[in-house]
Amino acid sequence: MAEAQQARVLRDGLHFGEGPRRGPDGRLYYSDFYAGEVHALDLTTGEDELVVAFDGQPSGLGWLPDGRLLVVSMLDHTVRRLEGTDLILHADISDIATYHANDMLVDGEGRAYVGNFGFDLHGLITEVGIPRLLEPDFDPPGAALALVQPDGAVSVVAEDLKFPNGMALLPDPTGESESGNILVIAETIAFKLTSFSVDRNGSLQNRRLWADVKEFGIAPDGIAGDGDGVWVAPALQPAVFRVTEGGKITHRVETTQTCFAVAVVDDKLVCLTAPDSHPDVVKEARLGKVEVYDLN
Repeated sequence: MAEAQQARVLRDGLHFGEGPRRGPDGRLYYSDFYAGEVHALDLTTGEDELVVAFDGQPSGLGWLPDGRLLVVSMLDHTVRRLEGTDLILHADISDIATYHANDMLVDGEGRAYVGNFGFDLHGLITEVGIPRLLEPDFDPPGAALALVQPDGAVSVVAEDLKFPNGMALLPDPTGESESGNILVIAETIAFKLTSFSVDRNGSLQNRRLWADVKEFGIAPDGIAGDGDGVWVAPALQPAVFRVTEGGKITHRVETTQTCFAVAVVDDKLVCLTAPDSHPDVVKEARLGKVEVYDLN
């Protein structure tokens, strides 16, 4: 593994940042959970714009092919669409999500893959502590992954994922998938990355283990594709790791506090960090940061 490098803080004062994505205009877009806000940040100038605020808890972000922004609304299990200054209902996944809706990946056709917690993770951590998650007999409830079509139609494309979280589309090295891509998804509390072949209609086939990262103490949260690998936010460490299929770590970038979400925006790696993910710690305080590392 390459020698660790250090990210720099570009912005602070967030509650808890999530869903970082490169927007159509080249800026970094991200959600701030407990502010109920979506922001756009110019990584060159540091100028930050409030894009939309609402009475809810935003998470995953993405765009339809025509440029309209999609936002996961966690607490009411919906995906909303920004029309002008209003977030309107795009899709309701409440029949699929068994706890808070969470991260999202929107492909080039406007199809959105949306994960959910599956159960009250923070409640469990309060009750038994994080070490319980690492015990061999820990068997959490699974959750389904929703597929939202551009017209808002909803279906289940995968089941029994252990806290499905960040996702990335990578080229299929085997050339066997219909679309030419695989979907890599973080199963946070299984401490692994799972991949699927992606069909032309967005459905998923051939589920398999892509990388087991438990030995490195990585509970994969947000991820971002980068060539033949993914950058992984470990959720338990002040760092971000680049992982390739099979579990090889090629790079490590250190952050000032625990990293929960990542994005690659042009030649920059963006890390959203906080001291904890538990709302008891971060909901009232503004301790979250945007940290950046120059890949070149």
